[in-house]
Amino acid sequence: MTEPTLYPRFARIRVEEALLDTPVVLIHGPRQCGKTTLARMVGDAAGYEYISFDDDVQLAAAQSDPVGFVADLPDKSILDEVQRVPALFLALKSAVDRRRRPGRFILTGSANILLLPKLADSLAGRMEILRLHPLTQDELAGKKSRYLYTLFHGRFMNRRFERLGPDLAKRIVDGGYPAAVSRAVPKRRAAWYRDYIQTLVQRDVRDLARISALSAIPQLLQLAAGQTARLVNVAEMASAFQLSRPTIRDYVVLLERIFLLEHLRPWFSNRLKRLIKTPKLHLTDTGMASVLLGMDAETLSKDRTILGQLLETFVFQELRRQASWSDGPIHFYHFRDKDGVEVDIVMERAGKVAGVEIKAAATVTGKDFRGLRKLRETNKERFVAGVVAYDGESVVGFGENLYAVPIRALWEWT
Repeated sequence: MTEPTLYPRFARIRVEEALLDTPVVLIHGPRQCGKTTLARMVGDAAGYEYISFDDDVQLAAAQSDPVGFVADLPDKSILDEVQRVPALFLALKSAVDRRRRPGRFILTGSANILLLPKLADSLAGRMEILRLHPLTQDELAGKKSRYLYTLFHGRFMNRRFERLGPDLAKRIVDGGYPAAVSRAVPKRRAAWYRDYIQTLVQRDVRDLARISALSAIPQLLQLAAGQTARLVNVAEMASAFQLSRPTIRDYVVLLERIFLLEHLRPWFSNRLKRLIKTPKLHLTDTGMASVLLGMDAETLSKDRTILGQLLETFVFQELRRQASWSDGPIHFYHFRDKDGVEVDIVMERAGKVAGVEIKAAATVTGKDFRGLRKLRETNKERFVAGVVAYDGESVVGFGENLYAVPIRALWEWT
């Protein structure tokens, strides 16, 4: 049996920095995205003891006596899949308050603790929360991109890149889960995603909520895959089921909690009164979305509508993943007004605003910058750059702070 490929995780530096001044560091993200591997990369080198709550004995011990369990832990411990023992958070708080020292605990979790306010608040001021995503394209290549730095700090100088062509659909379909991308045969990669979805439904969804219509979850996820990169439409989702809109809304929140879906909030400005205020829906990985939609690279290349949606999600997730290790927080939005003028992705960082519009085409015209020009006019001095990401070869300027930039530059801009 061949050993799985160990990819560099560029978020590692954020974990190591947090451990220098924070008692508890939580790495959370979807199952199988590499949380345990990252925690052990950091922890094994620094002498941390590893405990997993996927081990039924450890789970039972922690559930029966959380305070005693924490009291018996070594000085430096990794606690894996900690969302399975919610009572542990108060015990960790007490332990930290008795002996406040940086780097005591590394936690990992496959449920979004930020959507569980009581748990998040219990360790407020004592815990730093870091989101880990599936692999980025530059992690797969082993070389960190400076795309976001250039977007917010500099100019996109004229450069040429090799056009992606058919490779674009392949990258979208492959996704970013380490275990999936390590499978060289496409049908085996697709089988991994199908098993992954089934396991999540049977295990994590059951753990987090009592759902009578458990069989509806994979169907809902498939429906959401068809709506990725579109405005959220709960009524359309509910119409496919014999379930109420509030129930479907609760299920969508549940899928958010286990990092399978994500809402992209609308950007707003006091200067513009006619903005759409509905969030967009994105799946968190295009490999999973492709399998849910029954798409391989060949069929995706031929379906321009689905390709456009999945490409928008692909670029959005690539930027989100790169932002997770960049200096300073970056906030993500979408922009659309009631006249249909839009920008797929709007980013704010330290008072600066940038926008990215995404095109599957190999050419760009001035019309493609309509939304970015409106964003620039609205923000004036705050606006630093607007990019149309397209499947071409050249970086080309289209006016002040506006650029056409090949999609490949996302992970090859150094």
